[in-house]
Amino acid sequence: MNDNSSAFNSAEYDEKIRQTLPYYDDFFMNIVSAVKACQNPPKSWLDVGCGTGKTAEYVLKSFDVERFVFCDNSEEMLNIARGRFSAENTEFVIGDVRELAFRNEFDIVTAVQVNHYFSAEGRKLAVKNCFEALKPDGIFISFENFAPYSEVGKRLYLDRWKNFQLEQGRSPAVCEEHIGRYNKEYFPITLSEQLQLMRDCGFKAAEILWLSYMQAGFLGIK
Repeated sequence: MNDNSSAFNSAEYDEKIRQTLPYYDDFFMNIVSAVKACQNPPKSWLDVGCGTGKTAEYVLKSFDVERFVFCDNSEEMLNIARGRFSAENTEFVIGDVRELAFRNEFDIVTAVQVNHYFSAEGRKLAVKNCFEALKPDGIFISFENFAPYSEVGKRLYLDRWKNFQLEQGRSPAVCEEHIGRYNKEYFPITLSEQLQLMRDCGFKAAEILWLSYMQAGFLGIK
């Protein structure tokens, strides 16, 4: 694994995310532990919205993956990931998950904090494309911000999330601005709606993998 100046940039970037998302590193530890519980070790892996390569950081030291594909719609992020992880078993694809053309190619597809930015139609297309990219019995794991079931719950959860960010040293103004993005810059759906969406896209099993604050991990089996 290469580790140049991009690694510093990625570390700084990930630290800012840790100040925003509670238990951020747990996302990736849960991905690894869930995949380790599978009967057959994965040989092919697609990570959509790969960012700086945080998923790969955990995956490539945990599994003997023959093909790991990084996909992101940001050339800057993809270049950082390329600088960190260029190797014979890695590929780098610039593109939007809603436009993926992979079919029956991967044992695992992951999407961490990606699909909640899309409209209902866009989210369904993204999840369907992840489904199509998997081999039969392949596993899809996504982490998303989710919507509480009530207005009271939404207010409580958002206040709790804001308090977490304040405790991490972010300013009140920054915290309030971030919380104000709810249903404006990202569009969360409830846990039930997410599971139903996965079933509608063809997954024979759809389960909640992990849950905390306003983030949830979901697992689907093709």
